[in-house]
Amino acid sequence: MTLRRRSLLMIAGAAALAPLREVQAGAQAEEPLADSVRLALAAAVSESAPPEPSFETMEQRLVYLRWLGEMSQRLRKREAEHMRRVEFLKTVWYESTRAGLEPSLLLGLVQVESGFRKYAVSIAGARGYTQVMPFWARLIGDGDTARLFNMQVNLRFGCVILRHYLGLERGDLFMALGRYNGSRGRPEYPNAVFASQRLWVYKPPAA
Repeated sequence: MTLRRRSLLMIAGAAALAPLREVQAGAQAEEPLADSVRLALAAAVSESAPPEPSFETMEQRLVYLRWLGEMSQRLRKREAEHMRRVEFLKTVWYESTRAGLEPSLLLGLVQVESGFRKYAVSIAGARGYTQVMPFWARLIGDGDTARLFNMQVNLRFGCVILRHYLGLERGDLFMALGRYNGSRGRPEYPNAVFASQRLWVYKPPAA
């Protein structure tokens, strides 16, 4: 066996034993959109209200504040600056709940897609926290792909796109996540997101 072949086998073996890589960004596939769907998605991403959540009761607000404090502690290893953590988490809460998604799901998706890196760019060209493909800026945005590196813009696009895919998949989150990643029907990506989501689930303390 040549030295080169032995080295290649050693690398392959190490890869097989290595843990699942945290960042698994894929590429949403550009698909034709009916005008009504495109207009609805464009409207969903166009609102520019700041991420300030509102609550009907003080109890709901307290749950949110406890969630914010707990998630901030969990995120410290990835973002040392307190104010940046809070701003990011407030936006995660606002955009996920606005889209009818669990904040833990969005955090799990961000962890897998970008490793919480705001300026991450995949080989396919997907951008930002939720790894949005640039064609979405043309289809439902203002065409400015640089804005996909804006935190709120990126998180909103990610939530709106995932919600769109959930509708296409009739509420099947497993299939919607696969479509989001460009690997529809394969288990690796949805399972990675579900595993990461569990790290961000918040359980309020017992009364």
